[in-house]
Amino acid sequence: MEKSWLNLEGKVAIVTGGASGIGKAVAQKMAEQGMNVVISDVNPAGQEVLKELCGGPQKHLFIMTDVTKAESVENMVQKTIEKYGKLDVLVNNAGVNLPRLLVDPKDPKGKFELKEKEFDLMVAINQKGAFLCAQAAAREMVKRNSGVIINMSSESGLEGSEGQSCYAATKAALYSLTRSWAKELGKYGVRVVALAPGILEKTALRTEAYEEALAYTRGITVEQLRKSYEKVSIPLGRVGRLSEVADLVCFLASDRASYIHGVTYNITGGKSRG
Repeated sequence: MEKSWLNLEGKVAIVTGGASGIGKAVAQKMAEQGMNVVISDVNPAGQEVLKELCGGPQKHLFIMTDVTKAESVENMVQKTIEKYGKLDVLVNNAGVNLPRLLVDPKDPKGKFELKEKEFDLMVAINQKGAFLCAQAAAREMVKRNSGVIINMSSESGLEGSEGQSCYAATKAALYSLTRSWAKELGKYGVRVVALAPGILEKTALRTEAYEEALAYTRGITVEQLRKSYEKVSIPLGRVGRLSEVADLVCFLASDRASYIHGVTYNITGGKSRG
């Protein structure tokens, strides 16, 4: 294969939450760039995604992983090392979003008021999971004085989000963890960066239950919510594409981004508070 501008051929990447959404798009783009991709997900559908990747199951790997469990995460990294002999890139993408209100005056302690169980679930997957995966990956990367950890934050983590306070808080944590880990790992040749996507095209993760909950927390109907995706103030005039997020991930994973470290890139089409 002729080397591309990014020179990612032969590099090894783990993509958590790689069975769907942003993670799947990233895995596909990395495979197109000649990388060896490990799809890590609690969803067995990740096995089917392998068949869609350039190179197929012969080149890439699916590992069933629960990112909230240290043993499962360590198994993920160990199996990657056993197959490929190294780990170059970790994409910390696994996440969950359950829109809930802090308090609901219309229905106190009701269906859409944030419960401790829901809070714990989002923190466990979005925040603790990112920590466990980064720690396990970094242990291997520092041995080789090389590697890139890419955390998937969110615009909501930087700006806050009505009805999504817990989710936004976990994504804000990734912003801070990115800066802190960069200070710790830079001396070992390991880069740490993050992305903060805004409103993206519809995926299977935007379920009816998700839209029902988010619409309720904002006092609008599901139909109004769906229309708002297009009407929100995005200077570029459209929602983002998953492929555009994947393109940025691949660039940041490459040596073309070798001096980019400890920062979070907004990828929102210019959307902001103002």
